[in-house]
Amino acid sequence: MPHTTTWDPAQYLRHAGHRTRPFLDLLARVPDLPAGGPARIVDLGCGAGNVTALLADRWPDALITGLDNSPEMLRDAQAHAGRTSGGGRITFAGADAGDWAPIGPLDLIVSNAALQWVPGHADSFAAWTAALSPGGVLAFQVPGNHDSPSHVLLHDLCASPRWRDRLDGVLRGPLRVLDPAGYLERLASLGLAVDAWETTYCHLLSGEDPVLDWLKGTGLRPVLTALADAPGERAEFLASNAAALREAYPPGPHGTVFPFRRIFAVAVKE
Repeated sequence: MPHTTTWDPAQYLRHAGHRTRPFLDLLARVPDLPAGGPARIVDLGCGAGNVTALLADRWPDALITGLDNSPEMLRDAQAHAGRTSGGGRITFAGADAGDWAPIGPLDLIVSNAALQWVPGHADSFAAWTAALSPGGVLAFQVPGNHDSPSHVLLHDLCASPRWRDRLDGVLRGPLRVLDPAGYLERLASLGLAVDAWETTYCHLLSGEDPVLDWLKGTGLRPVLTALADAPGERAEFLASNAAALREAYPPGPHGTVFPFRRIFAVAVKE
């Protein structure tokens, strides 16, 4: 991204239950890791560390490192650092997935809803998987909702006459993720055994303007960062976005249904 995005861990974690479910579904498809000692695991784009901690539930003796390029997220993640119940350890460090060079051997590289922020991330698969031990795994999930109303409306608003000069180049492009077949092809060409799929989750959200509240933790972060020095403009933009989202996602008798497509891949080094 051309701008450095400021993250808000508290806002992101407001929907932690919904955001964690895809990670748990991803982990359920990760096979047993190579035997012979504590697993060496990297969580790439670990955010606030709440899902990194879940890795210790599956591999309690593992040596787990969470990496992120957000100082705000890493500060919150430190609450999950330290010894785990099985004698393993969780640590966190700063790193950018765009230029991260792994030091192997590693048994698992996992990434949860982070690679969509990294242009050309599939070009890094060769270096990442080269650092895996035999039987090691690369597993990730990314949002695949670039054609959903929430995404399209945000891009349209940024490109509107009112905002296009102010917000030109702030949002990431729509083609930073591949479809499941695209990830399968890229990873299989490296000699890995690949399981790739997609799931659309229908999240039931509550509260006033819940889809806007969701986006404030993720997709809207670049815009909120760009308008941080202009509270009036920020409020104006959010009001316009909220009105469009209410029309696209009207509340129902049980809450607001927010369909969200996610793309998954689990690749095993043979």
